[in-house]
Amino acid sequence: MIKVRKLVKRFGLKTVLRGLDFNVTRGEFVAILGPNGAGKTTFLRILATLSRPAMGEVIIAGYRLPSQADQVRQHLGVVSHLPLLYGDLTAEENLQFYGRMYGIGNSSRRIGKVLEVIGLAERRKDLVRTYSRGMQQRLAIGRAVLHDPDVLLLDEPHTGLDQDASKMLDDTLREVAAMGRTVVMTSHDLAKAADLASRFDVLSRGVIVSSIHEDEIETDQLLAFYRQALLDDHQTLPAG
Repeated sequence: MIKVRKLVKRFGLKTVLRGLDFNVTRGEFVAILGPNGAGKTTFLRILATLSRPAMGEVIIAGYRLPSQADQVRQHLGVVSHLPLLYGDLTAEENLQFYGRMYGIGNSSRRIGKVLEVIGLAERRKDLVRTYSRGMQQRLAIGRAVLHDPDVLLLDEPHTGLDQDASKMLDDTLREVAAMGRTVVMTSHDLAKAADLASRFDVLSRGVIVSSIHEDEIETDQLLAFYRQALLDDHQTLPAG
């Protein structure tokens, strides 16, 4: 579903992604872990067609970036730090608006199903500005999956959520993943990643330095795996 080869991204003289390789098969839920500045958000923005790489190959759902970005976007749902919702519209009206943008004909049934999945059916007529941060994040996921995309990209979706809201978001993500979508999520929260993802990739200094599947590791070993991956990468730094 996603194939990335030798991806390079620079900002001026600073190289953020340094020949990154990345593969995801259909239905995988991949958590990208890494310290601040590792390049997680930059990488996700490239996958989301929001930023262009300097070099490398990116193929999503059989289409190449950046030349076939329009086709790729039809297969993507994106949840970023901003929910991209209109506060003075209801949840239902927000989804109706995005339904028109996505070209979904007679979207009422689809909107009803999405509201059920994200647990907001009973609040569908309430203005979004009255929603908690957690509810807005769940609606943002509803917006992202409304057009039934093959791939869902999530950039630190738990940021700023309290414990209850975070749990509700976890339940929503499980429901979405259970539909067979391919999910790529950046996270600094290893406990959340361990609970949700089926694969864990460690991004350090602009490349994936280690990767492991859930059936190869116990949940309580993820922190040790993560630390060892960063330590091994640090030890490869040139002297001086």
